[in-house]
Amino acid sequence: MASVLVVEDDQFVRSALIRHLTEASHTVRSVGTALEALREVAHFRFDVVILDLGLPDLDGSEALKMLRGITDVPVIIATARDDETEIVRLLNDGADDYLTKPFSPEHLSARMAAVLRRARSSAAAEPPSRLLQVGGLAIDPLRRQAELDGARLDLTRREFDLLTFLAGRPGVVVPRKELLAEVWQQSYGDDQTIDVHLSWLRRKLGETAARPRYLHTLRGVGVKLEPPRPEGGSA
Repeated sequence: MASVLVVEDDQFVRSALIRHLTEASHTVRSVGTALEALREVAHFRFDVVILDLGLPDLDGSEALKMLRGITDVPVIIATARDDETEIVRLLNDGADDYLTKPFSPEHLSARMAAVLRRARSSAAAEPPSRLLQVGGLAIDPLRRQAELDGARLDLTRREFDLLTFLAGRPGVVVPRKELLAEVWQQSYGDDQTIDVHLSWLRRKLGETAARPRYLHTLRGVGVKLEPPRPEGGSA
């Protein structure tokens, strides 16, 4: 089972989460503030963090950014906010998933299982040993480093995994369902998750969906990565 950190200031919700997770045989620690959460993550190893946004000392979105500065532990946002713009921003800032309150214990368990499968699969998988080269992109899977025209790319864990998966299949259109299964370890999901990460990755590659260089989306089919065409042409 998993080691879980619950970051929730509402005592009723916090107690309910602790009870459910403990009954599911998970090891649980809990705190009520963002600063306490940062201290916990700095001193203990967790498999997943469940992070509330409405914390008394820092907004959860700021806490997420600070967490991402010190750890790659999967983070599931638990929030009463359902604004699409904010959800997209949270995914951009490094959240692995989100749940809108109120949610059932079964829903939480399913989301946790998907996130943990993804994290454990990445840890267990043997990364390709060869350097991946696509045009000016150079990706070292073992060192988890990527460069574009000699300049280091600052990628999140998920962005790196997505780029590496596509770079291992240059010129091949990869269906979105396959991306969800292989990169996110999910058999189902919202296309918005893929779109958010593709958009963020495009920015770092210096391109846009309207003027792609490396990443090309074929509507209704999938995504492919290939070297830039002469004169900036695209598929």
